[in-house]
Amino acid sequence: MQPLIPKQCVLVVDDSPENIDLLSEVLRDEYRIRVATSGEKALKIVYSDEPPDLILLDIMMPGLSGLEICRRLKANPDRRRIPIIFVTAMSSVDDEKRGLDIGAVDYITKPIIRRLGRAAEFKDNETGNHVLRMSHYARVIATSHGLGNEAANIIFNTSPMHDIGKIGIPDAILLKPGKLNTEEWAVMHQHPLMGAEIIGKHTNELLETARIIALTHHEKWDGSGYPQQLKGEAIPLEGRIVAIADVFDALVSVRPYKRAIPIDEALNYMTDQAGKHFDPTLIEAFKRALPEILRIKDIYADENGSLTDLEFHIQEIYDHKDAPGGYPSVLSNTDSNLD
Repeated sequence: MQPLIPKQCVLVVDDSPENIDLLSEVLRDEYRIRVATSGEKALKIVYSDEPPDLILLDIMMPGLSGLEICRRLKANPDRRRIPIIFVTAMSSVDDEKRGLDIGAVDYITKPIIRRLGRAAEFKDNETGNHVLRMSHYARVIATSHGLGNEAANIIFNTSPMHDIGKIGIPDAILLKPGKLNTEEWAVMHQHPLMGAEIIGKHTNELLETARIIALTHHEKWDGSGYPQQLKGEAIPLEGRIVAIADVFDALVSVRPYKRAIPIDEALNYMTDQAGKHFDPTLIEAFKRALPEILRIKDIYADENGSLTDLEFHIQEIYDHKDAPGGYPSVLSNTDSNLD
């Protein structure tokens, strides 16, 4: 039986099949989805007899850019009323203003899943830049372990969702300034299950990896973790990597209920927990990646500001990491100008 009110149609335009899959997965329950992997294909759909009700449009594409598509549509009296939302990796104020000036109604920056991963931080005020640091740590640990760039980047982009289940934890527990009691810990131990349920099962690789990480990042190598008491390699590799990144950052960061411990003490703890909490092979990968991890720690220190302040600088590190001169001296440039 056809619904009385048909679903509105959303056209997703992006040259990355991965981004199309992610947006389609998120939207398909509420909307009819059409997709285009180029500007030329997008225009054909928009100028057809059944134009979309809304367009999600990537800016940076080969051939016709998103900006040019937007200009053409806003100049066409028959199509100018279709709302356009830019979905793009460009993040400067000038880029955003340019898109809005030519007729876009809104602007969403990529990667979307990393932005969603910060949702728990708006409720949990103790974490600061925690999800930013630990996601970078997770990527360099994965690379050090031998994973390729694509696999490492999937972990990088999905690990910020690891604590999304904390959205379901009562504020009285999540924001408690002291240590939790036994009953409160029992509630807190539910957040991996809550996170997996919030994300849900998906065929999309990004969303499914995010679900796996949310569910398994508190499992321990010796089987004493939670919520499923998985042991050894029964714990998915992504969860094992994120566990190391998550715990290391928690150890060396200030929280309302604890001080930051010195790096040497944290490293001793991580080494001692190899074979207990952590996969011993991954601890070796962590140690090999330590110089880069410590640079990331300094750049993403809470006192240095948020992602929008520092994204350029961390990208500069990755862009220049293979240069003969090593890393650029970005830390000397991230001073009082960050606000």
